Amino acid sequence: MQNKYVNFISDEHFLTCISNLHQSYLKAKKDISKKKFYKNKVDTIKLTFDVKFNNLTEEQIIEGEILRQIDKSINNSIGTFHEEILGGIEGFEMGNLSGFDIKATNDTLFADIKNKHNTMNSSSAESLFQKLAHYADTYKKANCYWVQILAKNSFNEKWFGEINGKEYSHSRVFKISGDQFYALLTGEEDAFFQLYKALPQALDDYLADANLDKKQTQNSVVFEINQMTNLTQRSILDEITLENYGYYTGFRDL
Repeated sequence: MQNKYVNFISDEHFLTCISNLHQSYLKAKKDISKKKFYKNKVDTIKLTFDVKFNNLTEEQIIEGEILRQIDKSINNSIGTFHEEILGGIEGFEMGNLSGFDIKATNDTLFADIKNKHNTMNSSSAESLFQKLAHYADTYKKANCYWVQILAKNSFNEKWFGEINGKEYSHSRVFKISGDQFYALLTGEEDAFFQLYKALPQALDDYLADANLDKKQTQNSVVFEINQMTNLTQRSILDEITLENYGYYTGFRDL
């Protein structure tokens, strides 16, 4: 039976990966309480510009601000999504906190996956190179990869260069873009494109069957702020401003 979504993993596995990522989204939003939301102070001057210039409601702006605050957590979850997708390809498996993200079941490949090309500083890059070189030295037939899902170019090349003043190179340590890594593991040149094209339909199918409780998808921050505005009759932005800057001159009168 032909797969509905992509050629290289089953439809069931694809939908499971989407479900796992969705749970990460829900958890990240749920974990942002009003106290956490206010922790770094909300710039309601900026939010006022956002409302007027972008023609959005105050509630939409707050939802956007919540998403901005949980962006790092979501980016990590997107990386995990790719690990789960790639770990479902025949002949490969996830590392599950074993020091690598993806490996070949016959130990001929080890990979560390970063969702974006610019997520590491020099110390992190040095540590990653040393880790991949260690796998290459331990497993003499293994090629080891630093995978950049969202890279600046399409490439598969030896990783060598100067990091923290030291020259690094290894005959079997590589850096590779997301499209080429998907192609390498699947044997299909357009595998990453298949994933991109299949996502909208797979997401629609998943959401249609998910039977989501509206309360489950709501964030407590918006609910808590709306509770206060119902009592005080203030606007959402005025309520947030008062709770963040009520000690500023004049703001107590909002």
